[in-house]
Amino acid sequence: MPTKSTVQRAKQDLREGKSPSTAAGEFVHEEIEHVRQGKHGARSPQQAIAIGLSEARRAGVPLKPPKKGTAKESTRRSAERAYKKGQSQPAARPSRKRSQTSESVLQREPKSTASHNALSKQARSAAHRRRKAA
Repeated sequence: MPTKSTVQRAKQDLREGKSPSTAAGEFVHEEIEHVRQGKHGARSPQQAIAIGLSEARRAGVPLKPPKKGTAKESTRRSAERAYKKGQSQPAARPSRKRSQTSESVLQREPKSTASHNALSKQARSAAHRRRKAA
């Protein structure tokens, strides 16, 4: 569950005319901090980023899911589900048991995946995958 301040910063970014991916960056940053603080872990920097993007979509950031062929089909479907949930009316509170279970699963994951080394390695590999013009 994202903090109110993170949601406010993201909404402020959108009001300023920044792109949805910039606003979603606030959620990714919060997720990285959670892993570093030991609130929970992630198996890779990519997983921490994916969790942050999913939270952003569910919080109402208009971040479109990836197009067909750019990501795994299951990832794309999950992103579509999160996007629809965020763009619709807020529903009832999430199940407490389900939230606690997913939190306990994440707590078993390693914390070192959000280290400076791991994140810089991820950033470099992502940059290499992009075109030169980008």
